[in-house]
Amino acid sequence: MHVVIVGCGRVGSSLARNLVGEGHTVAIIDRKPAAFERLGTDFTGQVLTGIGFDRDLLVEAGIERAVAVAAVTNGDNSNILVARVARETFGIERVVARIYDPQRAAVYQRLGIATVAPALWTTERVLRRLVPDAPAVEWVDPSAQVSLVEKSFGLAWAGHLLAEVESANVRVVAISRLGTAMLPTPELVVQEGDVVYLAVASDAIAHLDALTLEPPAGASH
Repeated sequence: MHVVIVGCGRVGSSLARNLVGEGHTVAIIDRKPAAFERLGTDFTGQVLTGIGFDRDLLVEAGIERAVAVAAVTNGDNSNILVARVARETFGIERVVARIYDPQRAAVYQRLGIATVAPALWTTERVLRRLVPDAPAVEWVDPSAQVSLVEKSFGLAWAGHLLAEVESANVRVVAISRLGTAMLPTPELVVQEGDVVYLAVASDAIAHLDALTLEPPAGASH
């Protein structure tokens, strides 16, 4: 597939090299010619110098045949402009924009533009290590109705079936045990130290702490 990347910093250059290494075609745009030095002399993709939301430049980069666009410059405004032009002018469905402001990222996520907010991502992971019992939201769907949450279960859950946590608003997606991830099975029993990944409806997030601290009343051991 063909991918257009706007921004040849550490993220953009790494994306470009990885995609080319996997056999995809890549065009990468940056306004600073020196930025392309990060790609190395063996890079076989197309490099273009200029403003990433310039429509003529995007056409030259092959956006009309592109399957995906990544806007990963160091400016929120530029990334949003690139994302909107890609979606609204060229009809690209797979568009990702790096947004440093978490509030703005949430807004565009709800508009259907996938965003990566480095500050929010880092904060969540620092908090997870400072307060390991707090739920860590890994992903939120564009409508903000479903979240993927990482959670450690309380000791009272040890020996209980993992399926007992499930309801209309909570589903077990995967479990990590002793550093190894696995998919859930009906007979899987919780062990101390398990980390569980849950798909949770937005209106159930507030009750997740209580649910994962102790099994529901009447649950079998």
